[in-house]
Amino acid sequence: MLSRFLGQHYWELAKNWIPTAGMWGTVDPVGLVWVTDWRLILDWVSYINGKFKKDN
Repeated sequence: MLSRFLGQHYWELAKNWIPTAGMWGTVDPVGLVWVTDWRLILDWVSYINGKFKKDN
């Protein structure tokens, strides 16, 4: 269906970019956690949440 709108040449180019887009799609969330408050985001992950209990 996409090849009808894009054409064969652009469809081949898009297929070549799929691994790159997948890699950036993986790297971006990891970078977001690194740049922001990692503890705030990782508190939502159940396995990691139990490792960082605060002692009050």
